[in-house]
Parts: sequence; C-alpha cells; structure tokens
Amino acid sequence: MTEPSIADAALRGLCPRCGSQTLYAGLLRFAPACGACGLDFNGFNVGDGPAAFLTLIIGTLITILAIALELSAEPPLWVHALIWLPLTLALTIGSLRLAKAALLALEYRNQAREGRIDPR
Repeated sequence: MTEPSIADAALRGLCPRCGSQTLYAGLLRFAPACGACGLDFNGFNVGDGPAAFLTLIIGTLITILAIALELSAEPPLWVHALIWLPLTLALTIGSLRLAKAALLALEYRNQAREGRIDPR
C-alpha cells in the first residue's frame, strides 16, 4: 500500500491511504469508506468550500467569455445558451469532483480534524 500524491488522488478518484480507485460512489458523492483498506471517508469534512470557490471562478470565466463572444460576433441568444450552459455544467462538475477529492486527500495527509475546545 502506497499513498498516492494529492494530484493522483484528485485526478483518478483514489483512496488517499491505499491508492485504490474507491473514493467515489457516484458522480460527486464520496463512498462511505474505502472498499480496499476501510478508510472511513465520512470522517472527513470537505464541506462547501470547493463549490463556493468554483462558482466564483467558473462564473467569472464564463461571463468574460460570453461577453467577449457577444461583443465580437453578436450571436443570437440561443447560441449563447447552446454554448455556455453545457460548458458551465461540464466545468463545474469536472472541477468540483477534482477539488473535493484533492481536499479530502489533503485532510487525510495533514491529519486535519474538527477543532476542539480545551476544557481546561
């Protein structure tokens, strides 16, 4: 068992502990645990951080490209819808999958856990 790099874990959906391709149970949903080594993926808190950043980044990129196309070619509205809706969906899902996997792998690698208040 060798731990994959953060990039490998993100790009291929690998377990950050053993490197098996068991991280995802669906398109964007983590499996409850690794089927090979038993690492509990539910113990990690990826949260909405990747979604918030990606919304801003992809939204900005698509807006700039749509404005550039409008100013240069002035296509009809249906052309904008045909181009930008699928592109936005593909970029969001693809990058969200990568970002969530990378964040989980980083949490595992850095042994990040939820903060606790010292009772003393």
